[in-house]
Amino acid sequence: MSALVPEPTEFVLVPRLLGLMAMDAVTAAQEKGLATESPDDPEVLEGGLDYVVRQYPEPGARVPHGAVVTLWFDTWPDEGDEGGGGTGVREPLDPGPGASGLEREKPEPDADGPEGVAVSG
Repeated sequence: MSALVPEPTEFVLVPRLLGLMAMDAVTAAQEKGLATESPDDPEVLEGGLDYVVRQYPEPGARVPHGAVVTLWFDTWPDEGDEGGGGTGVREPLDPGPGASGLEREKPEPDADGPEGVAVSG
């Protein structure tokens, strides 16, 4: 009677995929022998340009070869969608000086120039 011995499992370290575009994150995971999934938008993994904002397992985790890394993306709304998505443009809280450009410019230098410097002209 022979005992069943499990085959040794190869482990890999999960790469840091945060900040990468979808297509680059998928490639990096595949190079390590890992699969990827996105619960919010599975199609983004097929060449999307959205950026990874969260991943599980965390970067540096030791997982079996072939494990699945779940990725979440900063997705942009489709045209016609209302609100949500993306970081967008932020308006400054203080719009800055209200004076026109001419009022903000420095005054003309004296005809004699700064002290001790001759002005040629």
